Amino acid sequence: MFRRCALIVAASLVSLNIAPEALRADAHLEEFVDEGNRLAALLRAGRGVVSVNQDLINNPDIADKGLDAETFLAAVHEQYRDAYGTGPLDGDLSDEQRRLTQAQLDAMGEIIDENQDLINSEGLGFKGFIPAVFARLVNERFGEKLGGSATMKVTAPPELVRNRKARPDAWEAAVIDERFQSGDWTEGEAFFEEIASDGDARFRMLIPEYYGASCLTCHGGPKGEVDITGFPKEGGAAGDLAGAISITLRQ
Repeated sequence: MFRRCALIVAASLVSLNIAPEALRADAHLEEFVDEGNRLAALLRAGRGVVSVNQDLINNPDIADKGLDAETFLAAVHEQYRDAYGTGPLDGDLSDEQRRLTQAQLDAMGEIIDENQDLINSEGLGFKGFIPAVFARLVNERFGEKLGGSATMKVTAPPELVRNRKARPDAWEAAVIDERFQSGDWTEGEAFFEEIASDGDARFRMLIPEYYGASCLTCHGGPKGEVDITGFPKEGGAAGDLAGAISITLRQ
């Protein structure tokens, strides 16, 4: 039976990696940080709902799983509220924060609706509709909806990447190598900065995630053994760096 992978994340993801005077110079930076945290938290809530429903999704004896977009999104809202004490669209959000959050919710609903035939396949056990696949599809749809003005990706150290689409770009690889994998980086602390790219100013944020005990079914040992998804296990241990959520917002 495929077991869900519960990644360990920090309760607080804010890391001000710029000088205070720079923070004062850009009144929008805190908004970007807040939105980056919000998007990452919402993605984790969506993955969590897929995780807790793995036994249902993979049950070959049940045709209609009752996991349509409306039901799924209600569960996402509930899980987000349970984890953070507020709904994803609650509170004093800016118009842009509300637009991005709603786009992510819409992307989740569309991906769930488009995969109903797979989710409800009778006679088929493991379907491959796992949290990582869900996250990739949602992130791709999110980027399409926003025309590239905001993008999300779940990436990892190159040696842990299973899907080529998840390979880190140069910026992500450098942050992972020089910061997250350094001996003095605070576990769970995010890194972000404003950078110039193709003439545009962009806010980039990378949030590390770590293996939980349940992840080791597929990502633990013995290293090299093929797991249920068909990939060789990485030989990881609980608490090891598993990957990172990458967020880019165009200013």
